[in-house]
Amino acid sequence: MALGPQVSDLKETLLASIAEEVMSCQNCKLGATRTKAVPGVGSAYAHICFVGEGPGREEDLSGIPFVGQAGRLLDRMLIAEGLSRRDCYICNIVKCRPPNNRVPEPSEVAACSLYLYAQLAIVEPEVICLLGNTALRFFFGEQYSIGQVHGTILVKDEQRFMPIYHPAAALRNPQYVQVIQSDLRKLAALIQRTVD
Repeated sequence: MALGPQVSDLKETLLASIAEEVMSCQNCKLGATRTKAVPGVGSAYAHICFVGEGPGREEDLSGIPFVGQAGRLLDRMLIAEGLSRRDCYICNIVKCRPPNNRVPEPSEVAACSLYLYAQLAIVEPEVICLLGNTALRFFFGEQYSIGQVHGTILVKDEQRFMPIYHPAAALRNPQYVQVIQSDLRKLAALIQRTVD
């Protein structure tokens, strides 16, 4: 019975080690412009991992992902579906804020992707929830757009993914709130079936 805590402690140690590397990373030019690196937060044994594009202004200041307006909206939507941020793992493709919140450049994504892959390998989530087009394209290239596949399950290398609109889209266009909420409801139901 002792295996469970030992495994979770090992996972937490490994995630902490990655976070430490991220904090001192200078593998691309974003390392020179960030205030704080934003490695990721959450449960080392989460069933759901949320992957976004990159940190925004508030995340850059705090070092914690999804704490700005979009993150607070996501938190409220998760709670509405009986999910909690602390039971998930939340991270971004790039761990440092691109200037003016621009889309990360391919060289920046390439420099950061090993961190993301390592985090996902440690957490081993049942579902990776892709927040927005940049996260979707990172894993699936140009074959899909978020408008086509949001709320559906995609499978790649035996890993399940559910793309949804980024919560920032709902801040710009409130019609997306119900769409995202509906997709999160599907995600919660899927996880419930998986863990039962």
